[in-house]
Formats: sequence, structure tokens, C-alpha cells
Amino acid sequence: MTTSPLIWIVVLVAVGLLPFISVMLTSFVKMAVVLSIIRSAVGAPQVPPNSVVTGLALILSMVVMAPVASEVAEKFKRGEKVFYYGSLKEISRAFNRAVKPIERFLIRNTNQKHINKFSQTLGSSGVNNKIDWKILILAFVISQLEEAFQMGFVIFLPFLVVDMLIGSILLSLGMHMLSPTAVSLPFKLLLFVFADGWTLVGTSLIGTYR
Repeated sequence: MTTSPLIWIVVLVAVGLLPFISVMLTSFVKMAVVLSIIRSAVGAPQVPPNSVVTGLALILSMVVMAPVASEVAEKFKRGEKVFYYGSLKEISRAFNRAVKPIERFLIRNTNQKHINKFSQTLGSSGVNNKIDWKILILAFVISQLEEAFQMGFVIFLPFLVVDMLIGSILLSLGMHMLSPTAVSLPFKLLLFVFADGWTLVGTSLIGTYR
């Protein structure tokens, strides 16, 4: 049992920030957005359900973040005694060392132009050539959204072509009462299955992280 109450403060703060960290400081944003775009592109907004999309995005994020989590756990393990018996200053230093792997992950997967833009907008470039955390987090999330929309555009194209072909065929046959979207849905599902779409998207998403 620890003799320092500071550890309980650190634990409570960490637990409170855990949902934010899990969503905004990991690959979850890109995973969730791309999977949601796929669902919209297919034309079945409720299939798969939100719980499945969120669960799959979470699993893919866990795969991507596993090496980073291992590094963080190792850093915390090395400074375990400091977290139990150290002063607030020592705990702060140990915590800063432990979050270094997360910082490296964010920098590797953030577009430098977004960092520069937010640095100019907020009038801050960090201290001692270090990027300010608020700027890094903002730039990282924007970069993830940008990449997700780029992937979504590429994913949308073949489904859009199918919709256009089906619409053209129905128009030429004079079947104006039939909805092109409803008719094209089975063909888009067939296309996605034949292309092994889920595997392709999953491996592509994981491969985008360096």
C-alpha cells in the first residue's frame, strides 16, 4: 500500500482523462471516420450497427497502439517507486518521461503543415524547440480527419460508379419508379464482398501508421 496520497491524485486524473486519451490521442479518430464512410458509401447507414463500427475501430486502434502502450507501460514500470513514494516534482518528471512514446507517435503521424498553421494561429511554438501539447493534439486530430477523408474519397468512387451505372440502366429502361439506390445496394454489397473489402480496409488503415 502506498504511503503517498499523491499517487491517488495521479490515478484519479489519469482515469478522468482516459476516455479523452483513448479517442483523441490514438488512431481511433481515423478508424471510426473511415469505417463510417464505408457504411455510407455502401448505402446501408445502419449496417453494420454503430456498436460494431465502434468496436472494430477500437480493435484496429488497439493493434496500432500496442507498441506505444508497451513503451508507456515500460516507462511507468521503471518509475514505479517514484510514483509510489516520490514527491510531486519527481512524479511530474516521471510522468513526462512516460508520455514520450505517445508524443513521438503523435509527431510521426501529424502533418507538419498543420503544426505550423496552429502555431501561427495560437502564437505559440513550444519551449526549447518542443511542440506545445495543445498544438500537437489539435494538429494530430486534424491530420487524422484529413487522411480519413482522403481514404473515404477513394473508397466512395467505385460505389458511386455502381450507383451511376444502375441509375443509367433504370433510366434507359424507363423504370422511373424504382429507386437506383435500392437496386444498386445488392450489387455494391457483392462488389465489396468480392473485393474482400473489410480485410483490405483494415490492413490499409493499419498500414498508414509508421
